[in-house]
Amino acid sequence: MQVNMQSLKIFLTVVETGSLSAAARELYMSQPSVSAHVRQLETSLSARLLDRGPSGAATTAAGDVLAERARDVLELLDALDDDVAEAQGRADQRLALGGTSTLGNYLLPRVLSRFQESHSLVPGRGVRAELRVGNAEQVTSWVLAGEVSVALMAGEVSHEALVCQPIFDEAMVLVSAPTHRLAGRVAGPEDLTSERFILREVGSATRQQQEEALEAWNLAQAPAWTVWGSEAAGEAVRSGLGLALVSEHVVARDLRSGDLARIRIQPAPARRPVTLVTLALGRLTPVEEQFVHLLTNTTSWPVG
Repeated sequence: MQVNMQSLKIFLTVVETGSLSAAARELYMSQPSVSAHVRQLETSLSARLLDRGPSGAATTAAGDVLAERARDVLELLDALDDDVAEAQGRADQRLALGGTSTLGNYLLPRVLSRFQESHSLVPGRGVRAELRVGNAEQVTSWVLAGEVSVALMAGEVSHEALVCQPIFDEAMVLVSAPTHRLAGRVAGPEDLTSERFILREVGSATRQQQEEALEAWNLAQAPAWTVWGSEAAGEAVRSGLGLALVSEHVVARDLRSGDLARIRIQPAPARRPVTLVTLALGRLTPVEEQFVHLLTNTTSWPVG
C-alpha cells in the first residue's frame, strides 16, 4: 500500500471544507484534480472514503478513520521538520527565493536589502538566504519541486498547484542603440518594418510578451534573433544588433546614462503584472512569511 502525502493533504482539505469544489478553491486546483487525488487514495486503501452528494462530500466510516490518522501523521511530520531544523541550528531561518530574470536580477536584491534593514539582520547570522534566477519555466519547476518557497515572476501565472498573486505591474519599453534613426522619437509599427528584433529565449515571460506585441503591431514575421538572458539582450541592442522590447527596469540605468535610447512606440505595449508565487500546499518558514508580507505591501518598484 502506498499513500501519497499530497493526496492525503488534499483529502483532509476536502473533509475540512465539506466539498470537493470548496477544497479546489482553497487549494487553487481544479475540481477534477482534487477528485483524482481522492480516487487515488481510495484505490490505494481499497476503501470508499467519501459519499458524494448534492450538498457536498461526507466521510464514510473509513474516511473518518483516515482523516483522524492523517492529522496525526501530518502533525508528526511537521514536528519532525522542526526538530531536525532545530538540531541543525537553523530552525525557521530559511529564506529560499526565486525570480524570473528581470525580477531576480533587478528587484529581489533591493527588496532583500529592505528586508535586512527592517529586521536588523546581521550578515552571517541567523537567516540563510538563497536567491535563484532563471526563466519562467525554470522558476516554476523550482517552486513545484520545493527548492524555492517564494518566487516573483513576470506576467500572468496560472498553475493548479501554485498560489499566484499579482502585486503590481510594470511597463514594457522598446529600446535601441543611441545612434539608431528612431532613437528618442515617437514611432508607429509601420516605421519598424525593416528592423530586426532581439528576443529572449523560449520559456521566458519576456519572450511571450515580445511575441504578443509584435503580433499586435503586425510584425510577427519581422527578422528576429534569440538571445538568452536580459543582460545579453541589452548588450545586443547596445551593439546595434536590433531593437528589443523589455521591462522598463532592465534598461533604466542604460537610458539614464545614454547607453540606450527609447523609441516611444504607439500603440504602447500592454503593461505586465509582477506575480508572487508560492506552493499551494507548501509550508513557509516564519522568515519567508515575513518576506511575503513585505512583498505584498510593495505597491511599486523600489527605487535603487
